[in-house]
Amino acid sequence: MAETVKDISRKNRKTYSPAVDILETTNNILLTADMPGVDEKSVDITVEKNLLTIHGMIDPTVHDNVETAVNEYGIGDYQRVFTLTDEIDRDNIKATVRNGVLKLVLPKSEKARARKIEVISEA
Repeated sequence: MAETVKDISRKNRKTYSPAVDILETTNNILLTADMPGVDEKSVDITVEKNLLTIHGMIDPTVHDNVETAVNEYGIGDYQRVFTLTDEIDRDNIKATVRNGVLKLVLPKSEKARARKIEVISEA
């Protein structure tokens, strides 16, 4: 029952779209998302059909005997959704998080990788 109450309360929380950098190498797409306060236990990454969903949950810090005078930094969860093409090898996506920075390595499928075609001389 407590889990249900927690899930309901999250629906009313602010959700931010984290800033993301996307880089492409020969074999991978590299995605880096800034998600302050998120660690490996509070981030959920799913791939369903062609959608990659990143969801980070933040539990705000509560201080005893302290009243907020000014609050310029918004606290809330993070969520971004990306559409994947068939060029991504969904079975080998890797994710790491450190200091609130999520890094995803999205490997290109074999058919999407650039390859050099050897040219031979005809006799």
